[in-house]
Amino acid sequence: MKKEEYKEQKMSCCGNGAEPGNILKNTNLCPVCKRQGTLVKNITVKHMVHDELTDQVGEKDYNLCMSEDCDVTYYNTESNVNFNKQQIKVPIWVKKDADPKYACYCSKVTEDQVIEAVVKHGAKTVKEVNAITGAMKNSNCKENNPLGVCCHKIIQEAIDKGLAMK
Repeated sequence: MKKEEYKEQKMSCCGNGAEPGNILKNTNLCPVCKRQGTLVKNITVKHMVHDELTDQVGEKDYNLCMSEDCDVTYYNTESNVNFNKQQIKVPIWVKKDADPKYACYCSKVTEDQVIEAVVKHGAKTVKEVNAITGAMKNSNCKENNPLGVCCHKIIQEAIDKGLAMK
C-alpha cells in the first residue's frame, strides 16, 4: 500500500488522520489553558455539575482539564460547552485549590487521610490504605469520581506522596 493510500485509509477510519485510540489527541485541548484533557463519559459529567446545569451537558462526552491552575473543569470542544470549578458539585482533586482534596470520592477519603495512613500507620499499598481509611468501600465511581473511573490511581499517587515524606 502506498503512503498516500495508507494516510487516506487512516483518515476514513478515524475521521481525522489520527491513530486509532487517539482520535481526540489534537482536538481535546482545554479552550482556556490549551493543555491536553482526559476523556470523561457524559454520565459522569451529568452527575458532577450542579443540578440546574444538567440539561446543558447534552449527550456528548467531555474532557476534564487536568491543569491545576485552570478554572475550567469539563469541556467539549465540539459543542463548545465548558464548566468551571464553581459549577461542579465536588472539588476536583487535581485543581490547586481543591478543598477537600479527595483521593476516593465514593467513600469521601481525602488525600491527607491516605498520606496519614502511610506516614503514621505504615501502609504501603492501596489494599492497606483501604483497610485503614475505608477507601473504595462504597464504589459508584462512574457517578462520584470526576474521571468516572476507579480511584485506585489517585490513591496510589497519594501513597507515593506519603512514602516520599518518610
